[in-house]
Amino acid sequence: MHSELFYLPLALPFFALLFVVFVFLVVLLQVGVLKYAYTRLGVSAGAAYLLLIGSLVGSYFNIPLGELPGRHIVAGEEIAFFGVHYIVPIMAGPGTIVAVNVGGALIPGFMSFYLLGLHRLWEKGTIATAVVAAFCHLIARPVPGFGIVLPIFAPAAMTALVAFVLSPRQAAPLAYIAGSLGVLIGADLLNLGKLAGSGASVASIGGAGAFDGIFLCGIIAVLFASFTTRGSGGGGSAGRARAA
Repeated sequence: MHSELFYLPLALPFFALLFVVFVFLVVLLQVGVLKYAYTRLGVSAGAAYLLLIGSLVGSYFNIPLGELPGRHIVAGEEIAFFGVHYIVPIMAGPGTIVAVNVGGALIPGFMSFYLLGLHRLWEKGTIATAVVAAFCHLIARPVPGFGIVLPIFAPAAMTALVAFVLSPRQAAPLAYIAGSLGVLIGADLLNLGKLAGSGASVASIGGAGAFDGIFLCGIIAVLFASFTTRGSGGGGSAGRARAA
């Protein structure tokens, strides 16, 4: 295992900001303000804690999958994109290490497939993911020496919109699924071919450049979709009333 593959996906001040968002959400969950949101998502408050903290802690870990040919670059610097600073890891060697990020890919990926089966959203989930993936692929930009990056709030905004349009009653789980898988596919997987020779030392799937978008899709988009569903007619409770 390469010790250089353990690093924060964002510069410390920006990562700390995401941690503050997490703490704020924990407080809201504790007082019950966001209980509805995660009930609609299909997980308990305890599972929500583990999901969020697991994503943050897991973002530090990258599991190497292989190596692409490339050219050696100067590493260990910070790259700024749309005002957000990302860390360029220090790596020795001329190639690009392809890795998968635990907090930005594995955890949200497994959670997305769990929600797909739980809510039986295979058709709508596929459509929503395809739309978000196409959008992310369109706005993703390669940064020399670093990899693929996204404007931080754009994926979450598009995800919330697509989820609500396709299924207002199931917008919360659909937003999480489309946001997580859409960013991973559109920004990272569809751009792997561009990384060979780009000078990036590490191409982390779900890591730096995509993690912030995925994390916000898992929080902002889900909560926005949940509140919209609540205000538009009661969602699951209305459905149960009709069924009764």
